[in-house]
Amino acid sequence: MGRFFTKTVATALAVLIVAYLLKGVAVDSSITALLVAFVLGLLNNFVKPILVLLTIPFTVFTLGLFLIVINVFIIYLVAEIVPGFHISGWFTAFIFGLLVSFFTAIIESIIGKPKPNS
Repeated sequence: MGRFFTKTVATALAVLIVAYLLKGVAVDSSITALLVAFVLGLLNNFVKPILVLLTIPFTVFTLGLFLIVINVFIIYLVAEIVPGFHISGWFTAFIFGLLVSFFTAIIESIIGKPKPNS
């Protein structure tokens, strides 16, 4: 549970940073960013693998580029689920996903991984 919490907080911070830097992304509050990170984590862990499995032919045919469409779809789905989070377009969602991944990785490297429970 500690790993999921750390990842969620790091992602929420990344969402706030990207929303500040990127026009076309609106996050109403830090609570909204935390909710975005939580829902994004859940969708990435439970829905995305199913979508990837169902779209294997498209992914193979496009040499993996269809995974970008799945990522953008997941971000749009988060925007539909979480009130106070808005994405203005497909390209914005694509850049948002890239930047959130980038900043989350940086934040997690600074914070460090949680220690296992003894």
